[in-house]
Amino acid sequence: MVIHRPDATLAVEDCPTPALAERFGTPLYVYSRAAIESAWRAYDQAFAGFDHQICYAVKANGSLAILQLLARLGSGFDIVSGGELARVLRAGGDPARVVFSGVGKTEAEIEQALAAGILAFNIESAAELERINAVAVRSGQRAPVSLRVNPDVDARTHPYISTGLKENKFGIDIQAAEGLYHHAASLPGIAVTGMDFHIGSQLTELEPLVDALSRSLALVDRLEADGIPLAHLDIGGGLGIRYEDETPPTPAALAERLGPLLAGRRQKLLMEPGRALVGEAGLLLTRVEYLKPGHRDFAIVDAAMTDLLRPALYNAWQRIETAEPVDADPRLYDIVGPVCESADTLGSERSLALRPGTLLAIHATGAYGFVMASQYNARPRPAEVLVDGDQAHLIREREPLEALWQGEHLLESP
Repeated sequence: MVIHRPDATLAVEDCPTPALAERFGTPLYVYSRAAIESAWRAYDQAFAGFDHQICYAVKANGSLAILQLLARLGSGFDIVSGGELARVLRAGGDPARVVFSGVGKTEAEIEQALAAGILAFNIESAAELERINAVAVRSGQRAPVSLRVNPDVDARTHPYISTGLKENKFGIDIQAAEGLYHHAASLPGIAVTGMDFHIGSQLTELEPLVDALSRSLALVDRLEADGIPLAHLDIGGGLGIRYEDETPPTPAALAERLGPLLAGRRQKLLMEPGRALVGEAGLLLTRVEYLKPGHRDFAIVDAAMTDLLRPALYNAWQRIETAEPVDADPRLYDIVGPVCESADTLGSERSLALRPGTLLAIHATGAYGFVMASQYNARPRPAEVLVDGDQAHLIREREPLEALWQGEHLLESP
């Protein structure tokens, strides 16, 4: 265990969390290098029997140092914006291992990705296909594209992170995809290279993925028979992590379950894990500022929905525990932040022994934590630290107050 209690104090690898909080302040995101690298290697080893490429989903956590770690392992990247592409390149990522997803690619982003030489655009609509073709022709290039098919499979996850149903905004209806593939193959600025699907996030069952793959492979076979061979097949990401009592499948279980369907296929296998690589590698450390007893007992902490949005956005449950011994009796507390919104609750009715100043750790915040942080209520965003054994590296400084108005301008006249 890389996040563990070697004694009564919580530690990340060989760094006690109270020492990290004292050195870097709170709120503070802390990540384990060993946990991230171990999770990536688990995917790589599970699919070792296939020609494969892991494309880390940058939206889960785009911190440069984490992207750099993954690039050094040989990872590719799944991006959803030009900004994410710029971050990947800044971190040393190989653009030839980048797939570009997302429903709203702008002309500027398409030009940027073409110039960089990415592996493929995951096309999400017929209109996007026409735009990419026009930009490619204008640039004197052929854009490598993979249609993201929407297989109409229920991922059995939270509706906000379900992406594979026909009522979702993502992908192309699998019934319409075959005709669009034929049209794409006729366009002068398009090189059809693959097929992609991604049905949702925080998946705790494999059957929806098996169903989506079966439907997609049937389309692959029809296209091959019609003279449209595909070089790669992208099965997306979405494997869940443990927040409370979930028992999500492992990469090895995924490979074992999908293996019979993929056996003998010549297409290179791509996959886009995000949360599964970084989620459980992170903690958010926060201190209790006040205890407020009453009809409900509140513990007001220095972290807020501006630092960790998931509980307010999804009503997500994340484990919260004290990071060090506390001489107090446990009570049921609502852990809340200082933001002026009733939704600013990080956890409700948690049995904890607390005093003002107690250090708390919120678990499984390596994914969709800092990356969703904001400056609402004029709150500077927190620092990030990467732990490597007994070394703690500051990978993002805490924002100074001046960052709150960076790029703004006062009026020059009365």
